[in-house]
Amino acid sequence: MKPEWSCLKDVKIIDVSQLLPGPHATALLLQLGAEVVKVEQPGVGDTSRQLGPAVFAQFNRGKRSCAFDLKSKEGRAAFLDLVRDADAVVEGFRPGVMHRLGLGFDALAEINPAIVLCSISGFGQTGPYADHAGHDLNYLALAGYWSVPVQVEDKVSRPRARISDYAASGYAALALAVAVMSARQNGRGQHLDVSIHDAILSWTAHGAWAARDFAERPLASPTVMPENDIFETRDGRHLAMGILETKFWVNLCEALGADFPGLRDGRFSSRPGRQQHKPEVHGLLAGIFLTRTLAEWSEVFAPLDIPFSPSLSARELFADPHVLARSMIRPLPEEGAIALGFPVRFSLGLPQSDDGVPALGEYGTVSGEAG
Repeated sequence: MKPEWSCLKDVKIIDVSQLLPGPHATALLLQLGAEVVKVEQPGVGDTSRQLGPAVFAQFNRGKRSCAFDLKSKEGRAAFLDLVRDADAVVEGFRPGVMHRLGLGFDALAEINPAIVLCSISGFGQTGPYADHAGHDLNYLALAGYWSVPVQVEDKVSRPRARISDYAASGYAALALAVAVMSARQNGRGQHLDVSIHDAILSWTAHGAWAARDFAERPLASPTVMPENDIFETRDGRHLAMGILETKFWVNLCEALGADFPGLRDGRFSSRPGRQQHKPEVHGLLAGIFLTRTLAEWSEVFAPLDIPFSPSLSARELFADPHVLARSMIRPLPEEGAIALGFPVRFSLGLPQSDDGVPALGEYGTVSGEAG
């Protein structure tokens, strides 16, 4: 049941987007109580359906699927019928596509003046890159993600999650909630222009701004911290050491100083000192952590107040006691699929999630001649 307090109770969102940013944004709002109707292309559906049932399920469980050919008169009419009593439409086409289909903001507002149209695109609706193709790596590169020095032995490597897409989906969901609340108060909808590039730029800009002063000497950047890094262990695994405050360095020295007296070097006793001797500090720690396996280091650090973490494998992650205790993850009927709970706990509770994954067009299919 939906908690009565939910501000998204009775909110209806039409999701005509695909892949990650739009579907994830609407999935978040669905978890907060909204109804989401997914509009897909007949016979094809969301591109993520082609990547396997688990991929589609992760962002689209609990939604209703309609298959409308938006290039046909009949499909557009069916779409506009949904708009009449909806609160928002989320689309992920390139700029101008909705307008060319006759479904731009002005056309939707004629049907429903309180409608909110959220357009999620790579570079936004305006600007010299607006029509450019792109995916997560492109937005990261152009937002200066790799311009910020962060390691003594720095390197460019591909992130393991689609960071830009998730940044954009989070901002889109927040903006949609605010815009829908506003429209319900004053009866006026609006057009939200969500740029994936803008979203990740809002995360990278401060670090990149500071990095300008260290372009020729990146190791001198305060963002490079020799004791706050990832280190390899004897068995080829990795651990994360998050030391920032000197109190944690003191704890590390007390725990390991007898076996590794180099840690007690007076030059390293303060943060400014460790920053002045980054290669030495990092090299010292790298050598220390290579002397034991990850399991051995985990045992050493378990009772200590030190920000140490083993880098978990995929199997270890889902068996981790904290992950299990927080109950964030549950399996879905689809092979290989899981469902994630909303990552914020509400003391009054949230609506119980519907784990059902819609078949393409199961709530209606409308095709027709293009026109």
